[in-house]
Amino acid sequence: MGSRIVVAEDEPITRMDICEMLKTAGYSVVGEAANGLQAVELCRIHRPELVLMDIKMPKLDGIQASEILMKEDIAQSIIVLTAYSGKEFIDKVKTIGAIGYIVKPIDEVRLIPQVEIAISKGQELKAMRNKLTSIKTICSAKELLMEKFRLSENEAYKKLRRMSMDKQTTIFQVSQNILEHNESLDI
Repeated sequence: MGSRIVVAEDEPITRMDICEMLKTAGYSVVGEAANGLQAVELCRIHRPELVLMDIKMPKLDGIQASEILMKEDIAQSIIVLTAYSGKEFIDKVKTIGAIGYIVKPIDEVRLIPQVEIAISKGQELKAMRNKLTSIKTICSAKELLMEKFRLSENEAYKKLRRMSMDKQTTIFQVSQNILEHNESLDI
């Protein structure tokens, strides 16, 4: 099954056309929204790889909805759909972290390559965020060991490595455990 996509477009015919193009290309459209609020709720439920988000929609516009998606980290990537190509719209879209911008009318020739690139970039960004989280967790655990046991940085890292080998788990998992249970740290 293809990547999970939510389509947020207030114009029913346009939304139906986009969904059909995506399904024909092998993607899984897991949700269709007619406004920004519905888009956010669908993303909270499905956590899609991609959201195609119209800018001008009722209740909550695409910019505001996209800001929520990025803040809550509930969609890997966003492509903005719009009838507007003015610089002020492009500048707004750049600030929310969207990966693509497609000016309507939308056809399959322009849509599918943008979708492929956005999904790929979204996966890369997710992997980088995961790696950063892992590094931060390991560094925090290392600092806690340094402070609690008056170890050098190198000694603290060796201790983490030894604990991970003893428990046959990753250094990240050992670090998470240390941070969660730092009060009862008996090492």
